Amino acid sequence: MINFEEELKKFHPSLEIEDAADAIYNQDLTDMADVLVGMIKEAEAAKEE
Repeated sequence: MINFEEELKKFHPSLEIEDAADAIYNQDLTDMADVLVGMIKEAEAAKEE
């Protein structure tokens, strides 16, 4: 059987993956919540006109 504790001790993340993760997390991306908030604000502005 696989000894997961031993395998985890051997694990070292790749530097390329760490660099990619930093690049992804440091970007200011619009998510679905931001899109929905924008749509609600537009709809409310249209109602007021």
